[in-house]
Amino acid sequence: MKILGIGNAIVDVICKVQDDFISKNNLTKGTMKLLFDETEFKSLLSNLKIERTISGGSVANSIVGLSQLGNHVGFIGKISDDELGGKYEEGLKSENVQYFYHKKKEDLPTGTCLILVTPDSERTMCTFLGTAGKINENDVEAEVVKKSSMIFLEGYLWDEGEPKRAFEKAIKNANKVAMSLSDQFCVDRHKPHFLELVKNKLDITFANEQEIMSLINAKNFEEIVEFGKNLKKLLVITRGEKGAISILDNEVTENDIEKNLKIKDLTGAGDLFAAGFLHGYLNNLTQMECLNKGREMSSKVIQQIGARL
Repeated sequence: MKILGIGNAIVDVICKVQDDFISKNNLTKGTMKLLFDETEFKSLLSNLKIERTISGGSVANSIVGLSQLGNHVGFIGKISDDELGGKYEEGLKSENVQYFYHKKKEDLPTGTCLILVTPDSERTMCTFLGTAGKINENDVEAEVVKKSSMIFLEGYLWDEGEPKRAFEKAIKNANKVAMSLSDQFCVDRHKPHFLELVKNKLDITFANEQEIMSLINAKNFEEIVEFGKNLKKLLVITRGEKGAISILDNEVTENDIEKNLKIKDLTGAGDLFAAGFLHGYLNNLTQMECLNKGREMSSKVIQQIGARL
């Protein structure tokens, strides 16, 4: 198997809202908020019209993108044996993703992410992790990890206790490790751990500019480039309208964004960028070709609603 994703198994629920909905509910536009109260989550959802539901989760979106590019892929993520869990599993299998998890009835329901899309196409997410956040080391089969060329992890999954142990087991048994930092709030919550991972455990780190600046407390982008050169691992950074950059030792590669796109929804832009880049990496393309493949995939996904092509 080319690549095994391990991440939050989340059903995405996509809704269009006006900007005042974001401010009225004390949300920060463009970020992800974790909700720990199922009642609060349901009350948010009760006032909204659902555009569509789809099997999601950041790494799962990337893994589906890799499958669509013809790679042999798998995924591990915790769901419950409920209606949404069934839909989640079907959604992955329909995309030719091998699902290495045997669901059973859990205390918590399958995780859900409410994706609020404002008129400017920005997305703000409210996530009720449900059972997804309870993944533990028993859910990760060492043999499955060993048989994949690389594992791909998400910062969203990193938390003290059981998920952390699942992560550590996966990393210990992996041939190569790639990870996305996922979200600036995530980085801020786990900064010492993430920095240790980036420096010592990961072969490839994906981040956007805000996440990596927060991680190393950088004052400007030059400091990030310097950090990347000294890292001696592959660092891949998306920079919004400034394109993307990869840094490996002293090799710094940059590309621009696609122009004149009809942007509908930025959901999944980073996930599909990672899919395109990893496809290039796993198939021995140059750094520029990897960046361009990432750009191609993210450009496609932002011209539609939802995080899947």
